[in-house]
Amino acid sequence: MSRHPAPADVFAAIADPTRRRLLDLLGGGRRSVNALAEEFDISLSAVSQHLRLLRQAGLVTVERAGRQRRYHLNPRPLRKVADWIGHYRRFWRAKLDALGEHLEKNP
Repeated sequence: MSRHPAPADVFAAIADPTRRRLLDLLGGGRRSVNALAEEFDISLSAVSQHLRLLRQAGLVTVERAGRQRRYHLNPRPLRKVADWIGHYRRFWRAKLDALGEHLEKNP
């Protein structure tokens, strides 16, 4: 019986700086794994492992063109992250507004 890996959590996927950099690069357009690997001081295998986790999280899709695979960004799952951050954005906006008022009253 083969086990399919559970989908990776988007938050776990973006927790790693290498994976965030991969997403940044793919935000500029489709790229092959070799083109992506040129941007890092890690092995091609390590880049492939990061891409696999990003695929499992739904953040990256891959298309095959002959022998080459081209990866591209799927930003939709990042909506969950943006919504979660939105709560804290409101918190910090209120805190910064209060600080600004305090500084205006107490130069």
